[in-house]
Amino acid sequence: MPGTLFDMSLYVAAIRLRGDGVGLLQRLSAGETLWLSAVVLEELYAGANERSKASVKQLEREFARESRILVPNLDDWTRTGEVLNQIALRYDYEQIGRGRMTNDALIAMSAGRVGIRVVTTNERDFRKLAEFRQFQWEVAKV
Repeated sequence: MPGTLFDMSLYVAAIRLRGDGVGLLQRLSAGETLWLSAVVLEELYAGANERSKASVKQLEREFARESRILVPNLDDWTRTGEVLNQIALRYDYEQIGRGRMTNDALIAMSAGRVGIRVVTTNERDFRKLAEFRQFQWEVAKV
């Protein structure tokens, strides 16, 4: 199952690049099987306008057809809570800081469970998450 999973920031960058966006995602996946997190899908739908909603729906159909949508399970949710608690204690994060990181933590926990590499532009949050849960990740050069 190993492969690559992009967080929302990379899909947003690809959409902004329009015609060049697909090339960006292909380059960043390094030829590995590409996965879509259900969490990222939710974020994309939440931020979609009428024009981009069709693109998000198409993305969902393509990944679903290949059975490559990664959905967090109960253990991922539990680990997310534990890791966010540890981050709050170490970095004195208030409730809002932990809430802001919930989606990234779910992505990291589910990807770590199955050995999928996460590619992100959000180095700050993923670096903190990696202190408390081992998972493969890297910062994208966009």
